[in-house]
Amino acid sequence: MMNFIWYLVIGGIIGWLAGVIVGKDIPGGIIGNIIAGIIGSWIGSAFLGNWGWEVSNFYVFPALIGSIALVLIVSLIMKGFRKATD
Repeated sequence: MMNFIWYLVIGGIIGWLAGVIVGKDIPGGIIGNIIAGIIGSWIGSAFLGNWGWEVSNFYVFPALIGSIALVLIVSLIMKGFRKATD
C-alpha cells in the first residue's frame, strides 16, 4: 500500500515539474499531474529505456522527458479545441 502512495506522489511531482518546465498548466489539477507523471513515465521508458535515478519505480529522466512531451501534446490538443469552439 505504501509503495502505491509513493508511486502517486512521485508521479504527481514529475507531472508538476513537466508543467513548470513547459510553462503550461495540466488540466485536472493534482489528479492531472499524477496522470501526466505516470503516463509520461511510461512513454519516456518505452522510447528512452530505463536509465538515470530510480525513485519508486520511476526512472527520473525518461519519466520527466516523457511527461514534458505529454504536456506539450495535451496543451496543443486543448489549444485546438479552444480555437474550434470560438
